[in-house]
Amino acid sequence: MTLLLGATTIGLILALLALGVYLSFRIFNFPDITADGSITLGASVTAVLLMHRWSPWLATFAGFAAGMAAGAITGVLHTKFKINGLLSGILVMTALYSVNLHVMGKSNVPLLNEVTLASQAESVGQHLFHTDGDLNILGWAVGVRDAAMLLSMAGLVSLLGFALYLFFRTNLGTAMRATGDNPQMIRALGVSVDFILILGLALSNGLIALAGGLLAQYQGFADVQMGIGMVVWGLASVIIGEALVGSHRIGLLITGAVMGSILFRLLVAIALRWGLNPNDLKLITAAFVFVALIAPATLRKLKSSPKPSAA
Repeated sequence: MTLLLGATTIGLILALLALGVYLSFRIFNFPDITADGSITLGASVTAVLLMHRWSPWLATFAGFAAGMAAGAITGVLHTKFKINGLLSGILVMTALYSVNLHVMGKSNVPLLNEVTLASQAESVGQHLFHTDGDLNILGWAVGVRDAAMLLSMAGLVSLLGFALYLFFRTNLGTAMRATGDNPQMIRALGVSVDFILILGLALSNGLIALAGGLLAQYQGFADVQMGIGMVVWGLASVIIGEALVGSHRIGLLITGAVMGSILFRLLVAIALRWGLNPNDLKLITAAFVFVALIAPATLRKLKSSPKPSAA
């Protein structure tokens, strides 16, 4: 039960990563590789500020703001300096590795003795459930910390997902969606496509960095290597979510990204429990994304291929 709750909680946290990847890859059709660096940036900034006794909420927000800055730099490189989008993300991601090392001062920052959102959620859970021991849920022993973090992350992700849905229904959000679909039309209407793209990439990487800050607080450490392959992870969650909802409505797609992240994390946890070598995890993830990307086109070709006539 603890494995299930832990995997679900991490899935909820990484749902913010999935939403950020959805924003860049699906809304703007922009191959933003900055995510691998910005999730670590959010974790490192949050961790260092927590060590300096900052409020966990302020430290987490600072990580979010740092991610927005990283995404904005990627957007500026692409729009103002006319650098290829993929290369812009690679440049920023590469630079962020050194930036993260300078921010943390070392490759790993432990948070076990610091006041974090996880420890605050545990304190609230102890007060709410009137116990500091394990809870009995359907005969399973569940730690107060695990239960409190699961409820907290579910509430936070639901709130942010709903806020993102409302944002996409505003004029600015509609302009973002239209920019990804038809930038020439938006430019003809007098809207700055460059500004919209920079803002969108900033928001995308802000969400990704927020996921990093929350993940560091939940796991109890920030590590410079924690962002490797995360953009593929987010893309896998988005693809699973699209398959689950089977719709192009923005509200369902946001919900699907969250569901995809949780399901993908649960599948990974089950696979590890059944003996999957952790060294193969990134390889399996990449293979899954490859299959998911080519499957729709393959199925369409099979459906459209002429059937052999009966003799």
